[in-house]
Amino acid sequence: MDPLYIKLAIGGLVLLGSIGLFFGIGLALVAHKFAVEVNPKVEAVKEVLAGAQCGGCGFAGCEAYAEAVVNDPDVPPNLCFPGKASVAEAVAQITGKQMGAMEDLVAVVHCARSIRKDYKKYDYIGYGRCSGANLAFAGPTDCQYGCVGFGECAGACPFDAITMENHFPVIDEDLCVGCGTCVKTCPKHLITLVPKKARVVVRCSTQNTGKLAHQICEAACMHCQSCIRDCPAEAVGLVDGIIRIDHHKCLEYGQQCDEACIKACFMAHAIQPHLARPLFQKSDSYEPTAQEALAL
Repeated sequence: MDPLYIKLAIGGLVLLGSIGLFFGIGLALVAHKFAVEVNPKVEAVKEVLAGAQCGGCGFAGCEAYAEAVVNDPDVPPNLCFPGKASVAEAVAQITGKQMGAMEDLVAVVHCARSIRKDYKKYDYIGYGRCSGANLAFAGPTDCQYGCVGFGECAGACPFDAITMENHFPVIDEDLCVGCGTCVKTCPKHLITLVPKKARVVVRCSTQNTGKLAHQICEAACMHCQSCIRDCPAEAVGLVDGIIRIDHHKCLEYGQQCDEACIKACFMAHAIQPHLARPLFQKSDSYEPTAQEALAL
């Protein structure tokens, strides 16, 4: 081989090596000068978090929450819903914060349409997402306040706790961790988080007058307010045209009310929240009670 080519090759390698070494030293100096110190507490919190990246804590993932709970004194240590009490205790111990009360929550769908098959008001042709269909006259269902039924909440649930049956979301209490992802996803705000020990929920969100609501749906709330009048704990109220229950008042009062709101509601909207499949027939041969039949 020509010695000139050998010299050129060696010279090129030396030149490239020198350039690489120069920029490498420069990058190392810059990295050292602008290095961000990692708080070991942040790493420790990240290790104990559930790692679901569900966003139920209100932050963009577990790392963001770990940084916030360590650096911000106003961020409580009990926001990791999938981790529940054990994770909250660990985060509180790492950060030196008071854990506070940790309440198990579960998602509830406030719509009584369930297995109705005659709920369509038009045939929807478009992208099968609730948020999109809701823009077209509140969706293809006859009740403008009812579930659209395309399962956007089920698709968003990071724990597969929601399944769609007859275009209606069914929430598995055992899989639901109360992260609130479905709450944020539902365009009609039909899903809320309630305590797992809640004694009663309302399964209708209509704001129509009683007569109109009942014309649309046999299971619709007629806003007769019997549940409000009969509740001795004053835990039931009409909020923005919808019957709502203050679960803390209800639970504090206890069972001495003898389920007055449930007995007062002849349309079976105020029902126990966590019965197995409360608004669905248990089997093809199952005969529902008169009250259950109204809810169906």
